[in-house]
Amino acid sequence: MIESLNITLLVLSGLVTLSIFSSLLSFRVGAPLLLVFLAVGLLAGEDGLGGIRFDDVGTAYAIGTVALAIVLFDAGFHTPFKSVRQAALPSLSLASVGVVLTAALVAVPGHYLLGLDWPQGLLLGAIVASTDAAAVFFLLRVGGIHVRDRVRSILEVESGSNDPMAIFLTIVMIRVLTGGGGDDLVTFILGHLAMEVVIGLIAGLGGGTLIIAAVNRLGIERGLLPVAALSMALMLMAATALIGGSGFLAVYVAGLLAGNARLAAPDTMRRFQDAASWLAQIAMFLALGLLATPSQFPPLILPSLGVAFVLMFVARPVAVWVGLLPFRMNRNETAFVAWIGLRGAVSILLSILPMVAGMENGRLFFNVTFMVVLVSLALQGWTIAPVARWLGQVVPRRIGPVERVELEIPGTRHELVSYRIVPDSLVARGHKLPSWARPSLVVRDGHSFLGASMHALKPGDLVWLFARPERLSQLDRLFASHADAAEADRQFFGDFPIDPHARMSDLGLLYGLAMPPDSQDVTVAQWMRETLGSYPGIGDRVGLGEVELIVRALGPHDAITEIGLATEPTEIDKPKLPLFPSGREVRARIRRWLRR
Repeated sequence: MIESLNITLLVLSGLVTLSIFSSLLSFRVGAPLLLVFLAVGLLAGEDGLGGIRFDDVGTAYAIGTVALAIVLFDAGFHTPFKSVRQAALPSLSLASVGVVLTAALVAVPGHYLLGLDWPQGLLLGAIVASTDAAAVFFLLRVGGIHVRDRVRSILEVESGSNDPMAIFLTIVMIRVLTGGGGDDLVTFILGHLAMEVVIGLIAGLGGGTLIIAAVNRLGIERGLLPVAALSMALMLMAATALIGGSGFLAVYVAGLLAGNARLAAPDTMRRFQDAASWLAQIAMFLALGLLATPSQFPPLILPSLGVAFVLMFVARPVAVWVGLLPFRMNRNETAFVAWIGLRGAVSILLSILPMVAGMENGRLFFNVTFMVVLVSLALQGWTIAPVARWLGQVVPRRIGPVERVELEIPGTRHELVSYRIVPDSLVARGHKLPSWARPSLVVRDGHSFLGASMHALKPGDLVWLFARPERLSQLDRLFASHADAAEADRQFFGDFPIDPHARMSDLGLLYGLAMPPDSQDVTVAQWMRETLGSYPGIGDRVGLGEVELIVRALGPHDAITEIGLATEPTEIDKPKLPLFPSGREVRARIRRWLRR
């Protein structure tokens, strides 16, 4: 028994280690890392090099459920309230109307290509209808690009909130197909859905409040704080599911509350959350990869490719366009949201449910979904960066890389931060530090010196100083390496900056522009804020006669602190595809049609 235990431990730890080391290859060739984890599971499976036979669907579903809860808690923990406020309504629309539309449209290839009847086609559609939080969060946060705030917020909040709808639709269709439906089906659908959402929200708010109180008030040992928070989150998910609510929604909401609260040891919490989320994703994708049997795939490859094609190029775009039609989204933003509809572990996890329910062709749903996920991660995941650049959704870096280390100081509003001075930074070129950021310690050539004794800083110095968190972005600019001002940056941010506090009347006189009515006495920043709406984002632009005003930077409370001016309107937001007309364009077309 001890020998078998050691063998099992060796195999499992070896697979995790192999997955981690495979990430080095992933970053070199640009492959989506989650696809690599899935491939490791396939290679280790019974049809792969490892020959490991794993067909316990119950265990795989349990591993996936726990791992998904950890990922969703971490997703909520790292999502600022600003993103939720900015993207709440569009994300809710995509998580409800969008999921239903996607499921309905995917049922068509399921019926005609796979020979499923319409209820089974709808079940397949429900299984693949939701985007995957793990895949979306990884590609947006670790993918090396900075997507526009509004679009990133919509994608992150949608991916964290659309799982309950997809899970609900899957369970309803399985109930119908296994003979559980009846005259009360409509009542069941509406009543059960409302109950899951309401209970999930209430449980999430209550559970998040309890997690915050436990972390801050119970005096738990510092190293146990993140463990306590995560264990309480898992308890919350299970308890919510037992009383009929959506456990995944509850754990996501609890993560939102906890991540946006003032917690004891926040840096420790975030580091542990990152590690736990990575381990959960590796375990989930390995288990699902091991469960797959590639030898069963060949007869289903072409139909599965057809399903994936309809999902990526028809169902998701139509659902996103309809879901975002009521909101102020331009064509390129809608196109990018439509393309980044990655499928991942959630869809594979849901495809296990037909097997758990004992459906005759349950394995068919799993195999088709697995191949659809492989295509989605490979094609959409591999192209996220070039598509984002093509559609003008990438915010260019205005400063180079920063070497910064932060240390939390409990009970204070300051952080102890460390910067490594790089040769081409402003500080290395003699720029003085502000009075509120005096170095406390300088490490040079292996020797430490008090900051007050150092009259000049040199490249290679390690500088320690205290600063408020909201001022770290200013320090980053001073210590960062130089960023080349490429033509793309100029088009994105404008030809030169203008004073955001200047009066619109003065701007009109300076450039000979006709000012909009009632805008003479307001500042440029105020006028742009009123024109753009409640939540402006970096890169948002407003045409003003022959010039264009562009938001360059935002301060606290989304105040516009820097504005750029383009002497000629840029083509960043010029539609790249003849698709996805905005709500304003649709209304204009309807009015023209009615006049005829």
